[in-house]
Amino acid sequence: MSAAPATTRNPIDRFFQISERGSTIGTEIRGGLVTFFAMAYIVVLNPLILGTTPDGTGQLLGGGSAGDAPNLAMIASATALIAGVLSILLGVIANFPMAMAAGLGLNAVVAFSIAGIEGVTWADAMGVVVIEGVIILILVLTGFRAAVFKAVPTALKTAIGVGIGLFITLIGLGNAGFITGDGATILALGNLGTFPILVFVVGLVLTIVLHVRRVRGALLISILVATVLAVVIENTLHLGARSADNPGGFNSPPAFTGVFAMPDFSLIGQFNLLGSVQNIGAVTLILLVFSLLLADFFDTMGTMVAVGGEAHLLDAEGNPPRANRILLVDSLGAIFGGMGSVSSNTAFVESTSGVAEGARTGLASIVTGVAFLLATLFAPLVALVPYEAAAPALVLVGFLMMTQISGIDWKNVDVGIPAFLTIAVMPFTYSISDGIGAGFVAFVIVKIARGKAREVHWLMWLVSALFVVYFLVEPIRAWIGA
Repeated sequence: MSAAPATTRNPIDRFFQISERGSTIGTEIRGGLVTFFAMAYIVVLNPLILGTTPDGTGQLLGGGSAGDAPNLAMIASATALIAGVLSILLGVIANFPMAMAAGLGLNAVVAFSIAGIEGVTWADAMGVVVIEGVIILILVLTGFRAAVFKAVPTALKTAIGVGIGLFITLIGLGNAGFITGDGATILALGNLGTFPILVFVVGLVLTIVLHVRRVRGALLISILVATVLAVVIENTLHLGARSADNPGGFNSPPAFTGVFAMPDFSLIGQFNLLGSVQNIGAVTLILLVFSLLLADFFDTMGTMVAVGGEAHLLDAEGNPPRANRILLVDSLGAIFGGMGSVSSNTAFVESTSGVAEGARTGLASIVTGVAFLLATLFAPLVALVPYEAAAPALVLVGFLMMTQISGIDWKNVDVGIPAFLTIAVMPFTYSISDGIGAGFVAFVIVKIARGKAREVHWLMWLVSALFVVYFLVEPIRAWIGA
């Protein structure tokens, strides 16, 4: 009985351990596609963040100067290419259902805090990203990064996953316009009387109904249905993009400009390692690299815990399989991202949407990667999926990740308070790293206050101290006039 399945399994099943993890090839393909659609927005967002911001010399990434029309298509092509290559590598090397792309937040740091420094070019800024990636790669190869991850208490790892669940729920609700910034209350309901919100609500209701009915492909079906509805509405009413003058528009209007377009990869290789030292200065360069490094260092740790927890792939100590390989590929994300001029690439928490669809292996990551590579050729079709159609998947995944909260012993203040701060700070600061840092520092403080300082692993002491410096980077830069 036990030998029969081994003789009938195909090479793909054996390589990715699909049957052992309770999945099927069809499920992995579907999960990979869901992950792609959930994170395809980065192909649009990354160019908007990087391509519209002039560097310290007044030049735009991709050519032209401030005031000129940005070359967003060029940045989009490079963004999709690097994301595709790295997602495929992660799937093959680590066999883990997680995809990679240019990291939100990290790209903002590169655009506004590095490239915007007077005299710094975009090539210099991307050189900083490459330097940061090389340092992380060294930390991975020496085993330091994995050792830090294993030193983190299980309750804090669980809290990281829960916090990320709230974080991506906030992203989903915000991207859809269901919630919005409000000066009096910080956040408030958006304008619910608009057609884009109708698309989001229809998608969310459909997602919930299909999920509770245990329909296979629930997330992908809801994304496709909501996209069709959005396309019909936009082509009928011509709502356009949401803005202060057009509050009833789509956050990212579905646009059909064709099916096929040849990609422009001219940005690949446009980085300058030595220029960052010459134009930024050694002290400022160290601080900038340190800021990027810490954010990159822990974002992926939190994400792989969240993805592994949702996929039931974590061991008793909260560690995913082949963690070293995951971290190895992730370290290449910064190097490849800088070399491709698209900012540091990192693991995307939206991968949990594919896991919720049943993905359990690296085959799903490969499918996502191939979809990104195809997106370089079929960018017009990717643009058909608006935020409002993809956001319901993120909201449901947020709920699924919240269910892990029962694994935290809230009566034990040693972990309860740090876990709470991790969960709360993450969405409220819109930063995974800030939430992790708050939890780590709080953990050490609580242990000291309880007279249990000896129970803190030395790596937790070290990392918490680094996070204190991380939180003080801006005051330090202001103090030294950097």
